[in-house]
Amino acid sequence: MALVIGLTGSIASGKSTVSSMFKELQIPVIDADLIAREVVKPGEPALDEIVSEFGEKVLFPDGTLNRKSLGTIIFSDAEKRTKLNAIVHPAVRKRMLEMKEFYINKGGKCVVMDIPLLFESKLTHMVDKILVVFVDEAVQLQRLMERDGSTRDEALQRIQSQIPVKEKVRLADVVIDNNGTIENTRNQLEGKLRGWNLI
Repeated sequence: MALVIGLTGSIASGKSTVSSMFKELQIPVIDADLIAREVVKPGEPALDEIVSEFGEKVLFPDGTLNRKSLGTIIFSDAEKRTKLNAIVHPAVRKRMLEMKEFYINKGGKCVVMDIPLLFESKLTHMVDKILVVFVDEAVQLQRLMERDGSTRDEALQRIQSQIPVKEKVRLADVVIDNNGTIENTRNQLEGKLRGWNLI
């Protein structure tokens, strides 16, 4: 039976780095953010639903989704945001489960589901083990400001919109401490995977 690992962390914790390491080890990664972009492409049922809910104004002339226009509508209106999530989230989950089945049927020993908001979206039932990438809050804040060119207040606001990373660590099966070097992170990951006989 294949092991399904839920990979998560907090913003700027280095989850993408760990995700890349899984790929280098030839372990398939199903990326929730990537799928969230795919399910709203032209021709996808979710995009049709978004247009019937929010109108043609959320489309570019070429029929693709204008995220900025949609963002303006939903960020100031919790009810509209809930409606959008009710369209997109089920489509993302369905696609992720289809991909999981595909990789398991191919005989893979392990599949990684990279879900940034694994706890926030209550999707822990979709995975067997939860791996949290952890960094100290000061490191997280610094990395986020550097990555996005945001102010300290903007970065703090984004960090505080998620469940605190310490809380995620408490709920994890495995924690990768990403405060050190990339090499150190890689060694921790490979050690865990060897312990599970996956590499």
